Amino acid sequence: MLVLAIDTCTKIGSVALVDSSEGLIGEININAKQNHSDLIMEAVDSLFKLTKKTVKDVDKIAVSIGPGSFTGIRIGVGIGKGLAYSLNKPIAGINELDLIGHNTGVRGEKVLAMIDARKERVFYGLYEFVNEELTLLGEYGAEELREILPKIDGKVLCLGDGALIYKNLIEEILGERALFNVGVNSLPRAGVLGELAFNKEDNLFTLEPYYVNKSQAEREKESRN
Repeated sequence: MLVLAIDTCTKIGSVALVDSSEGLIGEININAKQNHSDLIMEAVDSLFKLTKKTVKDVDKIAVSIGPGSFTGIRIGVGIGKGLAYSLNKPIAGINELDLIGHNTGVRGEKVLAMIDARKERVFYGLYEFVNEELTLLGEYGAEELREILPKIDGKVLCLGDGALIYKNLIEEILGERALFNVGVNSLPRAGVLGELAFNKEDNLFTLEPYYVNKSQAEREKESRN
């Protein structure tokens, strides 16, 4: 099974081709300084050229559904659903926090996946390994780090751009209990997204973005009504 994976939930846009037998075929990551819509399809085209694959070789589409950038999520989910519909292929939607959490080779520690939501606030998911499977503890959330971190016992591996941006604050609160991946190893990758999609399939017509909380535009619209 060949999966085309697309992730545009953060400023790192990522596309990959992942095969269930051969593993990662190719991956392109871009630190986007502009709208993902201007780059992501160009990256997909380049990926096919570099790997000598074609869109006809794809068996499934994988897309990250959020949380993260509201605009980025809409772009990625829209492109993924459009490709799945036009190619008549199945689609799998993966939570961005799950994607970040699985980007670790560490076992035995809790994992805190974080996406920056500004002003020391993050979208987050706390995980631990249960029978070698990374398992979400509780629910996904959006909260200030000063509220989240004191509730965590023991050592915790901090991942995602939230971990990079707020590293000093995390170390201030957790001290030596805070562990970090190095640089880019902390960030989401479409190659991991493709692997998570092998055994998952969603309804194309009911798959929706996952925001955790409402966008500013939605809140302003509700306040006017």
